[in-house]
Amino acid sequence: MADRPRSRRGEGDQLKADVLAAVNRLLAEWGSHEKLTMRAVAKEVGVAAPSIYLHFADKTELVWAALADKYEQLAQVMRVADDAVAVGDVRGKLLAQVRAYCRFAGENPGHYRLMYDVRQPALEPGRAGRHPARAVSGLLRAAINACLEAGHSLALPPRQAAHTLWAGLHGMVSLQLSLVASADPGMLDGLAEGLVDALVAREAVAEPSCPAETGIERLMAATIVDD
Repeated sequence: MADRPRSRRGEGDQLKADVLAAVNRLLAEWGSHEKLTMRAVAKEVGVAAPSIYLHFADKTELVWAALADKYEQLAQVMRVADDAVAVGDVRGKLLAQVRAYCRFAGENPGHYRLMYDVRQPALEPGRAGRHPARAVSGLLRAAINACLEAGHSLALPPRQAAHTLWAGLHGMVSLQLSLVASADPGMLDGLAEGLVDALVAREAVAEPSCPAETGIERLMAATIVDD
């Protein structure tokens, strides 16, 4: 790409947007972060590499910033679905969120693959909980906790249950997108409801049960940053 004219004062936001767009293009083309470097991104945009460092400290921050809007779009779809369910129907709200998750993936397969199928930089222990995907996982954790507080027994401790649900949803969606031309909304809805049934009891009771904290639960509590 030809060299980009030097940005004038106040044009830094446009450069940042162009950099993030370039990262998305390169990730989509390469399917992994491994060939992605500050120099490669700078070449794609037509600027010098030091210009990238003015906005992003390292490659991890760069990749996360490029994908953050996609995680937020998914989270917003889930919030809207949650808000459409009557207050007090906490299990219904959880079901609405997981259906919305599947619908977003089916309607935006390119975005979804970038978010979850493209290999991203390794998570450093101190930064793992700051991944932009927490916008999605945080909603699932809150919904699971709300179910427990409302009297619905859980098959796993809350954080582990939420992560298991998330992993199950991703697995179902990925299979559909890999094996057929497009995801079948009806099938995904049914499978998602089955996952919720396996983790969250349908009926609320006065004294809901929940397994004792596990090692996985403690690890998640230590590494995940709650919004």
